[in-house]
Amino acid sequence: MKIFPWITTVIKLATLSIGLLSCQINLAYSEELPYYKDPSFEPFWASLDEVDLEDFHTIPSFSFTDQQGREVTDETLDGKIYVAGFFFSTCPGICPSIRSKLIKVQEAFGDDPHVRIVQHSIRPTTDTTEVLQQYAQKNNIDSSHWFLLTGDKTEIYTIAKQSYFASEDLGNVQQNQDFLHTESLLLIDQNKHIRGIYNGLNSASVGYLIRDINTLKQSLEN
Repeated sequence: MKIFPWITTVIKLATLSIGLLSCQINLAYSEELPYYKDPSFEPFWASLDEVDLEDFHTIPSFSFTDQQGREVTDETLDGKIYVAGFFFSTCPGICPSIRSKLIKVQEAFGDDPHVRIVQHSIRPTTDTTEVLQQYAQKNNIDSSHWFLLTGDKTEIYTIAKQSYFASEDLGNVQQNQDFLHTESLLLIDQNKHIRGIYNGLNSASVGYLIRDINTLKQSLEN
């Protein structure tokens, strides 16, 4: 079948236009991320909404212990971009899947001094420092950049619900004996504002998380 030259030209121009449009969309997306302040996760855009960031929701002070026996506080994360989530070491359900996605985040940012992963155990009475250390070693978790936190159960559940807006069903047991807790991962910026929420079971969603981390890193560099 004969293909006329003008058809080839039109196809090339259309492809170029789509490519340019895609670049424009990505550039527009990378300029700003929304802020979140409550369990509704309604997005607020600082450039469009009347948002006073001085009074906007931030992650408050906390103090827990990581898998290396180190105290990890809110000050440990000062100036850091971090991914926050919840788990427990013996979880047979969603935790392994979420962990595999977080490994992708770890691989994406390697030794980046600006990025951390923070997971709070929701079974801190059994997830001791020793247990968490073994868990980290078994699952190739870089303990210098990925904190597995344990501590007082009440404090963990309080920060889960009041600060990270985790599910109100956190800690309930289903009939299948799997522990019911949130699969959400939250992106926290260098000023402790919530800037994104992602499904930790979904590869595409975690891909957006990685992209958004890079967006926040651009703001650190500017």
